[in-house]
Amino acid sequence: MKALLKTWAGALALAALLSPIAAGAQSSENGVSTFLNNLFAPKSGTPQQQAAPGPGGAPPWSGEDGASGHPLMTASAIREAAANFNNCVAGMWTDAARRGISQESFQKFTAGLSPDLRIMDLMDSQPEFTKAIWDYLDILVNDNRMAKGREILAKYKREFDAVEKAYGVDRYIIASIWGIESNYSTQIGDRSVLNSTATLACIGRRQKYFKDEFLVALEILHRGDLTPEQLRGSWAGAFGPTQFMPTAFKRYAVDADGDGRRDVVDNPYDLIASTANNLKKDGWQSGATWGYEIVIPKGFNFMLADRSKVMTLAQWDHLGVKRAGGKPYPNPNDKAYLLAPAGAEAPGFLMLQNFRVIMKYNPAEAYALAIGHFADRLRGGAPFIQPWPRQERVLSRAERLELQQLLAQRGFYKGTPDGQFGGETRNALRSFQASIGAPADGFASADVLERLRGR
Repeated sequence: MKALLKTWAGALALAALLSPIAAGAQSSENGVSTFLNNLFAPKSGTPQQQAAPGPGGAPPWSGEDGASGHPLMTASAIREAAANFNNCVAGMWTDAARRGISQESFQKFTAGLSPDLRIMDLMDSQPEFTKAIWDYLDILVNDNRMAKGREILAKYKREFDAVEKAYGVDRYIIASIWGIESNYSTQIGDRSVLNSTATLACIGRRQKYFKDEFLVALEILHRGDLTPEQLRGSWAGAFGPTQFMPTAFKRYAVDADGDGRRDVVDNPYDLIASTANNLKKDGWQSGATWGYEIVIPKGFNFMLADRSKVMTLAQWDHLGVKRAGGKPYPNPNDKAYLLAPAGAEAPGFLMLQNFRVIMKYNPAEAYALAIGHFADRLRGGAPFIQPWPRQERVLSRAERLELQQLLAQRGFYKGTPDGQFGGETRNALRSFQASIGAPADGFASADVLERLRGR
């Protein structure tokens, strides 16, 4: 999923979710997605009861109920679970033994663990403001990062050559993930993965999920692939320069240099090969790109801009959806879906299979777009051709909540308003836009909010 801490540690301490935990490789309850989406997102409300400061002097737990409203995220439930933390950890010995972890290792690696309750705020925080996709891309795809990426590609050319030959995964995508996830190993995260996953396995609303992550972290340490000092990362347990969750490490990490350890933290060969193996097993298509920038024609039916609406590039072209810059598609029979992340007055994209693979790494479309675009820039490609609608103001959380409430009042939205936009909100917004004769692009602009208000 994925951490950019150290120089961004203060900002990340205010983090919330950009998207749900990935069903596949990584966890997006951490890291780059969270950091950028919630850069200016302090938790609202006045702290009531303070706990001890978190790691490295980080802010303590607020002592408040979690914003999700989950019964296990109430302040009283958190305190009760924290008081039982040692018993909870000890109770996982039987499961650890079934995984081949020795009692000696279990006692050694669990000694001194203590609940990091600040994680409860990070798990349940909600952003007051989100970042526009163009701001997100500006921060992640910049000249300094591209220069560093080219240095990495040159420095580890031998390793990239070998991995590209063995796995068929584009080196520029791997270098892009490395750069965006950790700014090339300079911002990996400073929390103990074992302590974080133990906290989440015993406290809060995702205990079953994180119990598995905790036990796998123990497996990693018992096997000797990594040391406790290396196993440090984000609050949700992602670690290393390309931010593996423990379970993703177990599935995908490889010992590329044959030294007997799968070291995705300090061994560049293992890191590059393991990231490639991850993408390959998730369905990466060798020799193919991730997608194309396209020009959306006037009067386009935006109900077709949906991940489930897949057509060949030739069919999209027949509908008037043309490749930006006028170049032909190398393989017109490739299948793609259309993404319009900022509405009708912004660049659109036709997304191929490899884009879906990137989204298995982290299921946020903005993240996957940044990865693909950064890879193209490292390869020598140009910036996007069309301008973003930078004049558009990003809605605050209160405005996003109001928009959902107004859509519900008009019968378009059937969910529970929560200020977080997903597919259900976009579909409801499209239906409203169509009802007033506006382009049904599902883009939550300040103007569409005013239309909903009847102004």
